[in-house]
Amino acid sequence: MTAPHAEGTAGVVGTPINRVDGMLKITGAARYTAEIPLEGLLHAVMVTSTIARGEIEEIDTSAAEMSAGVIRVMTPDNTPKLESLEKYQREGGKGTGGSGGGRPTGRALSLFQDKRVEYNGQPIALVIADSFEAATHAASLVRVKYRAETPTIEMASALPSAYPYTQKVLGREPPATRRGDLAAGLAAADVRVDEAYTTPMENHNPMEMHATIAAWDGDHVTLWDSTQNVYGVRGTIAKSLSIPPENVRVISHFIGGAFGSKGSAWSHVVLAAMAAREVGRPVKIVVTRRQMFGPVGGRPHTVQQVTLGATRDGTLTALRHDSTSSTSTLEEWLESCVLATRILYDCPNEETSHSLVRLNVGTPTYMRAPGEATGLFALESAMDELAYALEMDPIALRLKNYAEADPESGKPWSSKSLRECYQWGAEHFGWSRRTPTPRSMREGDELVGYGMATATYPANRMPASAVACILPDGHVTIKAASHELGTGTYTVLAQLAADAIGVPVERIEVQLGDTDLPQNPISAGSMTVTSTGSAVHLAAMAARDKLVQLAVSDPESPLHGARHEEVEIIDGRLTRRANAPRGETIQSLLARHGGAPIEEKADAKPGDERQQYSMHAFGAVFVEVRVDPELGTVRVARALGTYGVGRVLNPKTARNQLMGGITFGIGMALMEHTRVDARNGRYVNADIAEYHIPVHADVPSIEVLFVDEQDPHVDPIGAKGIGEIGMTGVAAAIANAVFHATGVRVRELPITLDKLFPEMSIHSSNSPRQASPSRGFGS
Repeated sequence: MTAPHAEGTAGVVGTPINRVDGMLKITGAARYTAEIPLEGLLHAVMVTSTIARGEIEEIDTSAAEMSAGVIRVMTPDNTPKLESLEKYQREGGKGTGGSGGGRPTGRALSLFQDKRVEYNGQPIALVIADSFEAATHAASLVRVKYRAETPTIEMASALPSAYPYTQKVLGREPPATRRGDLAAGLAAADVRVDEAYTTPMENHNPMEMHATIAAWDGDHVTLWDSTQNVYGVRGTIAKSLSIPPENVRVISHFIGGAFGSKGSAWSHVVLAAMAAREVGRPVKIVVTRRQMFGPVGGRPHTVQQVTLGATRDGTLTALRHDSTSSTSTLEEWLESCVLATRILYDCPNEETSHSLVRLNVGTPTYMRAPGEATGLFALESAMDELAYALEMDPIALRLKNYAEADPESGKPWSSKSLRECYQWGAEHFGWSRRTPTPRSMREGDELVGYGMATATYPANRMPASAVACILPDGHVTIKAASHELGTGTYTVLAQLAADAIGVPVERIEVQLGDTDLPQNPISAGSMTVTSTGSAVHLAAMAARDKLVQLAVSDPESPLHGARHEEVEIIDGRLTRRANAPRGETIQSLLARHGGAPIEEKADAKPGDERQQYSMHAFGAVFVEVRVDPELGTVRVARALGTYGVGRVLNPKTARNQLMGGITFGIGMALMEHTRVDARNGRYVNADIAEYHIPVHADVPSIEVLFVDEQDPHVDPIGAKGIGEIGMTGVAAAIANAVFHATGVRVRELPITLDKLFPEMSIHSSNSPRQASPSRGFGS
């Protein structure tokens, strides 16, 4: 897919240009997966289970098969067995740890290979018809008899079954750590905080639901998929269906929001390919809104115990963070809550651990800032509690324990501007106006609270490749199999290429989202710019160098004999720095050499710098809340985030990303909660009418500030990812502000009026109150 061109000139990195794909999107010309037109396209609808645990005794598809327009109904009774999964089972299902283990499918998918049911909403059949309406109607006619078993649904009752997680976290970090002597640190403490903090299951609700179209041509298959990982999907399809990877092409030009949910190839993706092969025609599956709950993952339930110890001057002497999160009975999925705790504060005695509880729910997955968002809610709430116990300003407490180097590894930071984020953020927010005592600030009839928290996210990077091609007409094509999630990837890659080569950005054509393009990693973990952007920069620089070499070695060029470093390219014209009028255009130079394009490929990957430096982005979040003392309703009045994220490539798209993250954090703090019926495991609020997320009326004035941060080590372009740091710290800042406003400490998200109102209405003095982590007051 080629992105359209934007207005601009060379030298655009760091300027807030508009999105180059914006016009396509606002005019409806940008085609998302479900909108791809194919001749003979069939529609498929998944039938999902209505029990949470048990076996299918019988599936009656007779009425569905007789329904008008139905082509086939796939069930465990008639779906061909997959050789790859049979082999995996014969070998004992080895490698089941972690998110993918050794399964050919990666995730534990529901592909109708057996009749086992492990959660309510699990795909158990697929109806294929000549229209979406026909398939939907026929799916409602499928009748299923089950042999139901008692499911495990509630986290609280399942906590005694928690077990330590023993795999490497994210494939590289230890699941548990210990440094110093925690017991000695606690003994030396004058003040201690020891509390549990809980976050509920949360669900993905992007604007675009998951969709896949599969079309076979002989033994080759093409999939149009709303995915953050085209090469990952290709690998899953190839391994699952036992075909060569080169026989699989995956295309994903535009994605209408992903946030981690589209980072894996879920059941519907493989089912689409299986169905299309069975019926010999292209098949499309669009996941319904209800089917977004369960089959495609979400954020798991967590219970986190945080213990802090400090001397009277605020020096941390002990820090312990133990996280227990839910996973499914199908596979282990870990919410890595304690990783940020290990690096954030300078404490000599620290212990962290991860544990899991298996529930009969859909397997969790990445959800924006997985681990950091949930973990920092617990840690930064506990730090706020410690600040109150010490009668110390929350910022002063954090500065007292500021980590000048990574306390876990001992490595220096590649760059760190957190001190400046605290200072600048506090000044712009007006933190000095805060009176420390809870319930001491009002405006009219409302209680006013100020809260803050630290934000952080690792500066991740993975190997990536890109091609830059300078065309005879002076335009440039950039090719990389990365993804446009709606975050501005087309735009910032065009800016990087324009600056590297020296042409106006409107002459840059960026091609993304296709496995026919150079391989790139998943667009997740805030690493698209750092990975793909670095590859694009290097490829464009290599193409520029080749172009300059062609000019200085050409006797007919005005630049003949010039030193390479003397030549500059501005607006597509090559000139000698000391003699700007003399030069020529890219078009004239390439025309003399037969009109052949100049093409260069670059591979970018992390090097030794990752062994020498610890690399993270940091920030500080400040919020003001208003609480109605009569009703207990909470409203975020304003929010400000200050961030040190390296080089900001496009302030407009970057600010948009961070504002979106803060909005996401508002939802986490005050609204989002996937509710599951404990009797049958049914997701009871599986739509966006009942699953509450922020709307315009809930989003306050949000201000985003960037600290000028230079990082020569993090990657070739000096940038750190920003897709997730904007969400981190927000929930804690809001919870801390609510305590400041009301004197009621809520340690269980979301913060809802039932957890505030009874205490506020009964207790209207200034002494603080604390809501139980396991239940709200009045429950």
